[in-house]
Amino acid sequence: MPRDLTSEGDVNLSPRRRRWETGNIGAVTRKLLDEDSRLFLHQSLSTPCLDGLRSSGGIWLEDVEGRRIMDFHGNSVHQVGYGHPKVIEAVKRQLDVLPFSPRRFTNDAAVGLARRLTQLAPGDLGKVLFAPGGTEAIGIALKLARVATGRHKTVSLWDSFHGASLDAISIGGEAVFRAGIGPLLPGAEHAPPCDPGHCVYGCGGICNARCADYIEYVLGKEEDVAAVVIETVRSTDVQVPPAAYYEKLRRACDRHGALLILDEIAICLGRTGSMFAFERYGIVPDMVVIGKGLGGGVFPMAALIARKELDVAGDRALGHYTHEKSSVGCAAALATLEVIEQEKLLERARVLGERALVRLHAMQKRRRLVSEVRGAGLLLAVELCDPATGAPAREAAEDVLYRCLEKGLSFKLGQGNVLVLAPPLVIGEADLDRALAIVEDSIAEVAPC
Repeated sequence: MPRDLTSEGDVNLSPRRRRWETGNIGAVTRKLLDEDSRLFLHQSLSTPCLDGLRSSGGIWLEDVEGRRIMDFHGNSVHQVGYGHPKVIEAVKRQLDVLPFSPRRFTNDAAVGLARRLTQLAPGDLGKVLFAPGGTEAIGIALKLARVATGRHKTVSLWDSFHGASLDAISIGGEAVFRAGIGPLLPGAEHAPPCDPGHCVYGCGGICNARCADYIEYVLGKEEDVAAVVIETVRSTDVQVPPAAYYEKLRRACDRHGALLILDEIAICLGRTGSMFAFERYGIVPDMVVIGKGLGGGVFPMAALIARKELDVAGDRALGHYTHEKSSVGCAAALATLEVIEQEKLLERARVLGERALVRLHAMQKRRRLVSEVRGAGLLLAVELCDPATGAPAREAAEDVLYRCLEKGLSFKLGQGNVLVLAPPLVIGEADLDRALAIVEDSIAEVAPC
């Protein structure tokens, strides 16, 4: 049976989306959307687009028709909100002095950002490479793992997402990106994810990390595995493994000579309540990939941070990207890190995340459609399942999404039935409470009891 290509979220051809458009898209927006559709190649999850925007600021988007929308999606770039004054000022200042730095030259912003990231990263994560986006940084990590180990295979997880390029979808596991695109990168092995609520090993909601034991089994059988590549916390539906999972993985990689690469592109920089999500587990990977929010919601920016001992490819081109040491991107990133520190956004994510979870757990008791809530900092999930059968309530979840959009709240659907709530870390308590009320009101409209 073919995989359900709608399971990764709301899609362009959904009848619910078309109904929403009928009631919410006016003539001015329709003209813009039609021209967008005419000019851009069509692809799932974007073109044709849902709506048109004219401005953004803080936690808010404003569409062409003047409606304000709280953005709890943001493609994971908006940790410090949109248009933070310090980020904008840093970008403008850099544009006046050094708008572009050719690849064979370095610059103060690039060196300063590399220094700051290696200071923030724990353990011996002391070397970096920059890239225009997370997908490219994943590619760098894969190439470095091959050079450093002399091996070529990888082990990654089903349902994971590491980017949309051919190498990234080879190690990724979402059908909407993989189906019908092969042949993919050879040697990309996959294992079941750590998903305590739906564990294929029968954990029954209390994870015993048997899924990590399976990965070690694969490492033992496949002697030429260069790296295990995993999203520390899977952001598409907020799967938060227990500490035992990463303790076992770290030991397994060490025993079998495989590198541990953690993908934190979507969750770095405080989203989970710490600068790096792996800090909550007390382990240090061999490489960590960050991005998205690194550019402050202004500039595309990503980085690979690796152990110093992995600086072994001086005769190769691992990335070699035109904007590798972007002076403007690095200035935006440095300002973003400064905002996170000065405004204590790590602590804020922890405090507000705990507050939100309390409210979501209370909502779960009131709403039978809500089967589970999960969270790490300000990365939150509300999973909807049919209370009679336990099956994923995908149609209901999409109904909830479009009702929330009508009320001024945007978020992502993960795995088809998980409401993923990822607000900017600068959000105020009142706005967070208001957003959660919109979610519950919308769920109540879809399933009154």
